[in-house]
Amino acid sequence: MKIYLLGILTSVFPSLIQATEQPNVIILLADDLGWADLGYQGSEDIRSPHIDSLAKNGIRFTDGHVSASVCSPSRAGLITGRYQQRFGHEANSPPPSDGMDLKQVTMADRLKKRGYRTGLIGKWHLGNQDEFYPTQRGFDYFYGLRSGSRSYFYHAKKDDKAGNAKAIEENGKQVKFDGYLTDVFGQKAIDFINAEDNKPFFLFHSFTAPHGPMHATEEDKALFASIKDTKRRSYAAMIWAMDRAIGQLVDSLKESGRFEDTLIWFLSDNGGATGNASINLPLAGHKGIKFEGGTRVPFFAHWPKQFKKPKKFDPMMISLDIMATSLAAAGAKDKDLKSLDGVNLLPFIQGEKATPPHQNLYWHKLWFSAMREGPWKLIYVQDYGYALYNLEQDLSESNNLIKSEKKRSEQMIAQLNDWKAGLEKPRWDEAEVWFRTHSKNHIRIIEGE
Repeated sequence: MKIYLLGILTSVFPSLIQATEQPNVIILLADDLGWADLGYQGSEDIRSPHIDSLAKNGIRFTDGHVSASVCSPSRAGLITGRYQQRFGHEANSPPPSDGMDLKQVTMADRLKKRGYRTGLIGKWHLGNQDEFYPTQRGFDYFYGLRSGSRSYFYHAKKDDKAGNAKAIEENGKQVKFDGYLTDVFGQKAIDFINAEDNKPFFLFHSFTAPHGPMHATEEDKALFASIKDTKRRSYAAMIWAMDRAIGQLVDSLKESGRFEDTLIWFLSDNGGATGNASINLPLAGHKGIKFEGGTRVPFFAHWPKQFKKPKKFDPMMISLDIMATSLAAAGAKDKDLKSLDGVNLLPFIQGEKATPPHQNLYWHKLWFSAMREGPWKLIYVQDYGYALYNLEQDLSESNNLIKSEKKRSEQMIAQLNDWKAGLEKPRWDEAEVWFRTHSKNHIRIIEGE
């Protein structure tokens, strides 16, 4: 009789079954993490055992990208599932009066409508004014900073002075904190997932580590005394603290019995920066430019209930796919994903589709552009021109084929320009000095200097 009644109820109200099958969703976002700077990525001096364990038991995206090589536009793409240039979020660090387009629907908005409890811990960087605040963009709970980076310790006279966008806040109220900020964020994430609630949760755990300033505790730095470069030593200690916070979060999920049905994403917001002693090799470039070292990042998904066999996933994918895939996991249909540039990766991961999820990917920011067409990579630098690389044969982007592959170059240039023609005008700009510095870096790599 119970089975019969359940069948009637679920045929009339299918969401009853769907709701019980919705996974929790966690995004673990590092800040300025280098391609080679985790144990599972082959690092010999940095230790990250908890991250490594998740990666080795999940789906490792070997050609996984973010939609921008700098913080704010990368986050705008991630949280909307759309190329951020479509709504003018092209330059980095919105000015004090501006932020991410208010018409954009966030991942938190969409999951909240599907019955999720939503929280953001850490860095926002999508607008400092109240109308752009996380709790106005779909998040039920926010603990972190509005702006980009800050000290890892409480500083009442600087970062934590009243009204500073770098100050730590909890749902709109500035708060004090004790200890090392990465540890504080880690505990707040655990508190959020353990709040008494029968809803599935979505947690965006947006670390500031290992972005500068290069602050680490003396205890953590002592673990890496063998690293002679003091900046690299601090960098390793900062990743160790982030890894510790992730390990504690995983332990909490296991203790509560929710680990098996939690979809965890891990990635960096862009490639390693020149100022934090990160390593992106064998990739060329770094944060801020369009070579692979700026956009290809350590990237994996972990979901024991569905991803039962760990594996590498080699086709190219992008952070925009996180929203589409997570929504599909939560029960959304294909028609619900049509407005997104991201793709639902589940049928590709599970072998139901054999084609790559993307044939083309695009990047553009003010003076620089790039696109991928399978293994082919086109880069444009204002006042210089174009370069073309075959990444299957030349992952380090050292052999410019723009002249020898003239027909392919012309076709890709036309396609890139067609895509750029449909973008909104940037809503804010950046300093000319930024262009000059990064233009020189692009050209130096193209010319093999």
